[in-house]
Amino acid sequence: MASQIVIVGNGISGVTCARHIRKNDDMAKIVIVSGETEHFFSRTALMYIYMGHMKYEHTKPYADDFWEKNRIALKFAWVKRVDFSNRHLCFDNGEKLDYDKLILATGSKPNYFGWPGQDLKGVQGLYSYQDLEQMEKRSKKISHAVIVGGGLIGVEMAEMFSTREIPVTFLVREKKFWSNVLPPEESKLVGRHIKEHHIDLRFSTELSEILDDGNGEVKAVKTSSGELIPCEFVGLTAGVRPNIDFLKGSELDTNRGIVVNRKFETNIPEVYAIGDCVEFSEAPGPDRKVIEQVWYTGRMHGETLAYNLTHDKQVEYKPGIWFNSAKFFDIEYQTYGFLPSTWSKDKWSFYWENKEGKIALRLLFDDKERILAVNAFGWRMRHAFFDKAIKEAWHADKVLEKLGEASFNPEFYDSYHRDVLKSYNKETGKAVSLPKKSMFQKIFG
Repeated sequence: MASQIVIVGNGISGVTCARHIRKNDDMAKIVIVSGETEHFFSRTALMYIYMGHMKYEHTKPYADDFWEKNRIALKFAWVKRVDFSNRHLCFDNGEKLDYDKLILATGSKPNYFGWPGQDLKGVQGLYSYQDLEQMEKRSKKISHAVIVGGGLIGVEMAEMFSTREIPVTFLVREKKFWSNVLPPEESKLVGRHIKEHHIDLRFSTELSEILDDGNGEVKAVKTSSGELIPCEFVGLTAGVRPNIDFLKGSELDTNRGIVVNRKFETNIPEVYAIGDCVEFSEAPGPDRKVIEQVWYTGRMHGETLAYNLTHDKQVEYKPGIWFNSAKFFDIEYQTYGFLPSTWSKDKWSFYWENKEGKIALRLLFDDKERILAVNAFGWRMRHAFFDKAIKEAWHADKVLEKLGEASFNPEFYDSYHRDVLKSYNKETGKAVSLPKKSMFQKIFG
C-alpha cells in the first residue's frame, strides 16, 4: 500500500517538495495542509496586491486544477498539535489526519519582543495573507503609520503606504540602515534613497511603548527618548522567527527552529522539516547560517528532501555560494558570496558609486586578490557570472576585465563597467583593460 506523505505548509518549500515527490513517485499519496490559503501563492508578491499592481489570483503560479491533475490533495485547516506517537495531526476544528511520513514546512512569523501594547488592534507584521488582509482593512482609517525595525519587510511596508500617500515614520535602532548587514557606504545609499521617497526615517530610535486609545486600538507610539508619535497603525518588522510554537514542548527536537541534519531529518523517524522553520544542527556550508530564511533556499530544501524520499541513494543539502536579492523602492539589490558589514585586515574591498548615488558595486577580495563576495545596487547582474567567479576564486583584475559580461540590465540601459574599471585602475594604480572586441561585436555592439 502506498504511504501517505503529509506536508504541513503550502509555501515554496512544501509545494516544491510535493511537486518533486510526484515527479519521481507516481504511487505516493500526498496531502498538503495549510490554514493560511487554500492554494499556493507567491508570498513575495503580497506588496503588489496592496499596491494595485496584481490581484491575489495573479500570484498563484499554478491553476487551481493543477493539484487534482497531479493527485496532490489539499487540506485547508490549521494544525493545533502533532501526535507523533500515533502519527496523526490534530486540527483546531477537532479533525485528525494520519500520516506515514510527515514534512513540516511551517514557515516564519514576525518577531514580537514584548513591547507594551503590541497586541492592540492596528499593530501587526507582514508575512501571511491574513496580515495583508488586516493591513488592507486598517488602511481605510490610517492618517499616519509607524514602522519599527530596519529590515527588508519594513521597506516593503513603507513603499506600500507611500503608494497611497499615507505618511510613514520609520524607526531604526541602529545608526544607519541595515548596518548589521551592509557596509557603511551601501547603508548610507539605502537610507538616503528611503528618505528621498518622503519617508520619515529615524535612526538611533527605539520603540518603547504602543499606546491604547481606550478602545483596544493603537493611537500612538512612545520612543526610547520619550517622544510621542500619533498613529493608527504600527508595523512590527524587526525580522522573523521560525513558526514552531505549536511544536514546543513535544518530543520533536527544537531550538530557535526545528533541528535537522543536512538531509532534513529530525530526531523522530519519518518526520522531516524544510524551509524557514528549519535550524540545521551545523551550518550547511562555509559562510552559511544554521537558519536561512530566503525564497531560493526554501526551494532547494524542498528539492533535496523530495529526492531523498524517492531515491535509494541519499544526498545532503549543498546550497553552494550564498545569494540574495531585494528591492529598496526602485533600487534593486543583489549580493553574491558572504559580504559582511565589516571585515578583517586580511581582506580588502573596492567600492564604486555613480555620481547620482543610485548605482553602486562593491567587490570583496582576500589578501591574494581573489574575489570573495559582491554587492550590487541598481545594477542587475548575472547570477552565473559571479557564482563562477567566486567558486573559481578569480583574481581581481580578471573580474574587472570581464565585468561587462556580468551585466544583465535590459537593452538600452547604461553600461557602467567602463566607469568602474576606470575607477578601479585609478584607485589601485593598475592598467587593466577591457577585452578586445571581435568584428561582430564592433558592428553589433
